[in-house]
Amino acid sequence: MSKTIIQAKGLVKAYGEGGGKTYALNGVDMEVKENEFLVILGGSGSGKSTLLNMLGGMDRVDEGQIYFHGKDIAKATRRELTVYRRDSIGFVYQFFNLLNDLTVLQNVMIAPGSNKHKQRALDILERMGLSDKIDKFPGQLSGGQQQRVAVARALNKECELLLCDEPTGALDASSGKAMLELLEELHNEGKTIVLVTHTREIAAMATRVIHMKDGKIIDEYTNEKPCKASTINW
Repeated sequence: MSKTIIQAKGLVKAYGEGGGKTYALNGVDMEVKENEFLVILGGSGSGKSTLLNMLGGMDRVDEGQIYFHGKDIAKATRRELTVYRRDSIGFVYQFFNLLNDLTVLQNVMIAPGSNKHKQRALDILERMGLSDKIDKFPGQLSGGQQQRVAVARALNKECELLLCDEPTGALDASSGKAMLELLEELHNEGKTIVLVTHTREIAAMATRVIHMKDGKIIDEYTNEKPCKASTINW
Protein backbone atom coordinates (compact mmCIF):
# COMPACT_ATOMS: atom_id res chain seq x y z
CA MET A 1 0.00 0.00 0.00
CA SER A 2 1.32 3.45 -0.95
CA LYS A 3 2.44 5.75 1.82
CA THR A 4 0.38 8.88 2.50
CA ILE A 5 2.40 12.05 1.97
CA ILE A 6 -0.32 14.60 2.71
CA GLN A 7 -3.60 14.18 4.55
CA ALA A 8 -6.01 17.12 4.72
CA LYS A 9 -9.01 17.19 7.06
CA GLY A 10 -11.91 19.63 7.24
CA LEU A 11 -10.30 22.41 5.21
CA VAL A 12 -12.21 25.68 5.21
CA LYS A 13 -11.20 28.92 3.49
CA ALA A 14 -13.65 31.81 3.21
CA TYR A 15 -13.55 35.38 1.94
CA GLY A 16 -15.81 38.24 2.96
CA GLU A 17 -18.13 38.51 5.95
CA GLY A 18 -21.74 37.87 6.88
CA GLY A 19 -24.12 37.33 3.99
CA GLY A 20 -21.35 38.17 1.54
CA LYS A 21 -19.05 35.38 2.69
CA THR A 22 -17.83 33.09 -0.05
CA TYR A 23 -16.30 29.70 0.64
CA ALA A 24 -13.32 28.80 -1.54
CA LEU A 25 -13.02 25.57 0.48
CA ASN A 26 -15.90 24.24 2.53
CA GLY A 27 -15.02 21.12 4.49
CA VAL A 28 -12.51 19.39 2.23
CA ASP A 29 -11.00 16.04 3.20
CA MET A 30 -8.38 14.51 0.88
CA GLU A 31 -4.98 12.88 0.73
CA VAL A 32 -2.00 12.54 -1.57
CA LYS A 33 -0.28 9.16 -1.85
CA GLU A 34 3.36 8.56 -2.66
CA ASN A 35 4.07 8.21 -6.41
CA GLU A 36 0.56 8.97 -7.58
CA PHE A 37 -0.52 11.29 -10.36
CA LEU A 38 -3.47 13.10 -8.81
CA VAL A 39 -5.60 15.42 -10.92
CA ILE A 40 -7.83 17.95 -9.16
CA LEU A 41 -10.54 18.78 -11.68
CA GLY A 42 -13.00 21.65 -11.58
CA GLY A 43 -14.25 24.79 -13.23
CA SER A 44 -13.43 28.38 -12.37
CA GLY A 45 -14.30 29.11 -8.74
CA SER A 46 -14.46 25.46 -7.74
CA GLY A 47 -11.67 25.84 -5.15
CA LYS A 48 -9.11 23.66 -6.90
CA SER A 49 -6.30 26.25 -7.05
CA THR A 50 -7.04 27.35 -3.50
CA LEU A 51 -6.65 23.74 -2.37
CA LEU A 52 -3.34 23.44 -4.24
CA ASN A 53 -2.05 26.61 -2.59
CA MET A 54 -2.96 25.24 0.83
CA LEU A 55 -1.22 21.94 0.17
CA GLY A 56 1.88 23.84 -0.96
CA GLY A 57 1.98 26.13 2.06
CA MET A 58 1.35 29.22 -0.07
CA ASP A 59 -1.71 30.25 1.95
CA ARG A 60 -3.37 29.30 5.22
CA VAL A 61 -6.73 27.70 5.83
CA ASP A 62 -9.26 29.19 8.24
CA GLU A 63 -10.06 25.78 9.67
CA GLY A 64 -8.72 22.25 9.33
CA GLN A 65 -5.48 20.31 9.34
CA ILE A 66 -2.93 19.51 6.63
CA TYR A 67 -0.57 16.75 7.71
CA PHE A 68 2.67 16.36 5.77
CA HIS A 69 4.28 13.12 6.90
CA GLY A 70 2.28 13.48 10.10
CA LYS A 71 3.16 17.12 10.87
CA ASP A 72 0.35 19.67 10.68
CA ILE A 73 1.61 22.43 8.37
CA ALA A 74 -1.64 24.34 8.95
CA LYS A 75 -0.17 25.21 12.37
CA ALA A 76 3.36 25.83 11.12
CA THR A 77 5.14 29.11 11.73
CA ARG A 78 6.03 31.34 8.81
CA ARG A 79 9.61 30.12 8.96
CA GLU A 80 8.52 26.47 9.05
CA LEU A 81 6.34 27.05 5.99
CA THR A 82 9.27 28.65 4.17
CA VAL A 83 11.40 25.58 4.87
CA TYR A 84 8.55 23.30 3.78
CA ARG A 85 8.13 25.11 0.46
CA ARG A 86 11.88 25.30 -0.06
CA ASP A 87 12.77 21.69 0.70
CA SER A 88 9.71 19.61 -0.18
CA ILE A 89 7.56 21.33 -2.78
CA GLY A 90 8.11 22.15 -6.44
CA PHE A 91 5.65 24.52 -8.12
CA VAL A 92 4.75 24.76 -11.81
CA TYR A 93 2.39 27.64 -12.60
CA GLN A 94 0.16 28.42 -15.56
CA PHE A 95 2.10 31.58 -16.44
CA PHE A 96 5.62 30.22 -15.76
CA ASN A 97 6.71 32.91 -13.20
CA LEU A 98 10.18 33.17 -14.72
CA LEU A 99 12.38 36.21 -14.10
CA ASN A 100 12.71 37.99 -17.44
CA ASP A 101 16.09 39.58 -16.71
CA LEU A 102 17.73 36.24 -15.89
CA THR A 103 18.89 33.59 -18.33
CA VAL A 104 17.36 30.14 -18.53
CA LEU A 105 20.19 28.66 -16.46
CA GLN A 106 19.96 31.42 -13.85
CA ASN A 107 16.18 30.92 -13.55
CA VAL A 108 16.68 27.22 -12.90
CA MET A 109 19.33 27.82 -10.24
CA ILE A 110 17.72 30.72 -8.38
CA ALA A 111 14.72 29.01 -6.81
CA PRO A 112 14.90 28.65 -2.99
CA GLY A 113 16.17 25.19 -2.15
CA SER A 114 17.71 24.69 -5.59
CA ASN A 115 20.85 22.66 -5.84
CA LYS A 116 23.45 25.31 -6.66
CA HIS A 117 25.71 22.87 -8.45
CA LYS A 118 25.80 24.13 -12.02
CA GLN A 119 26.27 20.70 -13.59
CA ARG A 120 23.05 19.37 -12.08
CA ALA A 121 21.11 22.30 -13.53
CA LEU A 122 22.75 21.74 -16.91
CA ASP A 123 21.88 18.05 -16.82
CA ILE A 124 18.23 18.83 -16.08
CA LEU A 125 18.06 21.40 -18.88
CA GLU A 126 19.56 18.86 -21.27
CA ARG A 127 16.83 16.43 -20.33
CA MET A 128 14.26 19.17 -21.01
CA GLY A 129 15.74 19.63 -24.48
CA LEU A 130 16.98 23.10 -23.59
CA SER A 131 20.76 22.70 -23.71
CA ASP A 132 20.99 25.22 -26.53
CA LYS A 133 18.85 27.76 -24.64
CA ILE A 134 20.76 28.14 -21.36
CA ASP A 135 21.96 31.67 -22.18
CA LYS A 136 18.64 32.82 -23.60
CA PHE A 137 16.17 34.98 -21.70
CA PRO A 138 12.52 33.93 -21.17
CA GLY A 139 11.28 36.44 -23.71
CA GLN A 140 13.33 34.67 -26.37
CA LEU A 141 11.57 31.32 -25.77
CA SER A 142 8.25 29.88 -26.85
CA GLY A 143 5.54 29.25 -24.27
CA GLY A 144 6.27 25.52 -24.24
CA GLN A 145 9.97 26.16 -23.72
CA GLN A 146 9.26 28.56 -20.86
CA GLN A 147 7.06 25.98 -19.18
CA ARG A 148 9.83 23.38 -19.47
CA VAL A 149 12.20 25.85 -17.79
CA ALA A 150 9.65 26.16 -14.97
CA VAL A 151 9.60 22.37 -14.57
CA ALA A 152 13.41 22.27 -14.61
CA ARG A 153 13.46 24.89 -11.85
CA ALA A 154 11.16 22.75 -9.72
CA LEU A 155 13.17 19.56 -10.37
CA ASN A 156 16.43 21.28 -9.46
CA LYS A 157 15.09 21.52 -5.90
CA GLU A 158 14.90 17.70 -5.67
CA CYS A 159 11.37 18.24 -4.37
CA GLU A 160 9.28 15.39 -3.02
CA LEU A 161 6.01 16.71 -4.38
CA LEU A 162 5.39 18.51 -7.68
CA LEU A 163 2.34 20.81 -7.65
CA CYS A 164 1.12 21.98 -11.07
CA ASP A 165 -1.51 24.72 -11.40
CA GLU A 166 -3.04 24.61 -14.91
CA PRO A 167 0.38 23.88 -16.49
CA THR A 168 -1.13 23.63 -19.99
CA GLY A 169 -3.44 26.63 -19.63
CA ALA A 170 -1.17 29.13 -21.39
CA LEU A 171 0.10 26.71 -24.05
CA ASP A 172 -1.09 25.74 -27.50
CA ALA A 173 -2.29 22.17 -28.05
CA SER A 174 1.07 20.84 -29.25
CA SER A 175 3.08 22.40 -26.42
CA GLY A 176 0.42 21.37 -23.91
CA LYS A 177 0.61 17.74 -24.96
CA ALA A 178 4.41 17.84 -24.76
CA MET A 179 4.15 19.19 -21.21
CA LEU A 180 1.78 16.38 -20.22
CA GLU A 181 4.15 13.81 -21.73
CA LEU A 182 6.98 15.26 -19.65
CA LEU A 183 4.91 15.07 -16.46
CA GLU A 184 3.91 11.51 -17.34
CA GLU A 185 7.57 10.59 -17.73
CA LEU A 186 8.46 12.15 -14.37
CA HIS A 187 5.62 10.26 -12.70
CA ASN A 188 6.78 6.98 -14.24
CA GLU A 189 10.19 7.63 -12.70
CA GLY A 190 8.63 7.94 -9.23
CA LYS A 191 7.70 11.61 -8.85
CA THR A 192 4.49 12.38 -6.96
CA ILE A 193 2.44 14.90 -8.95
CA VAL A 194 -0.70 16.89 -8.14
CA LEU A 195 -2.12 18.70 -11.16
CA VAL A 196 -4.99 21.19 -11.11
CA THR A 197 -6.97 21.63 -14.33
CA HIS A 198 -10.38 22.58 -15.70
CA THR A 199 -9.79 20.33 -18.73
CA ARG A 200 -11.69 17.09 -18.24
CA GLU A 201 -9.71 15.21 -20.89
CA ILE A 202 -6.48 15.56 -18.89
CA ALA A 203 -8.04 13.65 -15.98
CA ALA A 204 -7.87 10.46 -18.09
CA MET A 205 -4.08 10.25 -17.57
CA ALA A 206 -4.29 10.49 -13.77
CA THR A 207 -4.00 7.55 -11.42
CA ARG A 208 -6.66 9.26 -9.29
CA VAL A 209 -9.07 12.15 -9.84
CA ILE A 210 -10.74 14.53 -7.40
CA HIS A 211 -13.61 16.57 -8.87
CA MET A 212 -14.42 19.86 -7.11
CA LYS A 213 -17.33 22.30 -7.29
CA ASP A 214 -18.22 25.26 -5.06
CA GLY A 215 -15.39 24.54 -2.62
CA LYS A 216 -16.31 20.90 -2.09
CA ILE A 217 -15.22 17.53 -3.44
CA ILE A 218 -18.21 16.15 -5.33
CA ASP A 219 -16.58 13.05 -6.80
CA GLU A 220 -13.41 11.00 -6.46
CA TYR A 221 -12.28 7.97 -8.41
CA THR A 222 -9.27 5.89 -9.42
CA ASN A 223 -8.22 5.25 -13.00
CA GLU A 224 -7.30 1.59 -13.18
CA LYS A 225 -5.71 2.12 -16.61
CA PRO A 226 -4.61 5.74 -17.07
CA CYS A 227 -4.30 6.70 -20.71
CA LYS A 228 -1.09 7.89 -22.32
CA ALA A 229 -0.56 11.64 -22.47
CA SER A 230 0.15 11.30 -26.18
CA THR A 231 -3.45 10.19 -26.79
CA ILE A 232 -5.08 13.19 -25.08
CA ASN A 233 -6.76 15.84 -27.21
CA TRP A 234 -8.71 18.88 -26.07
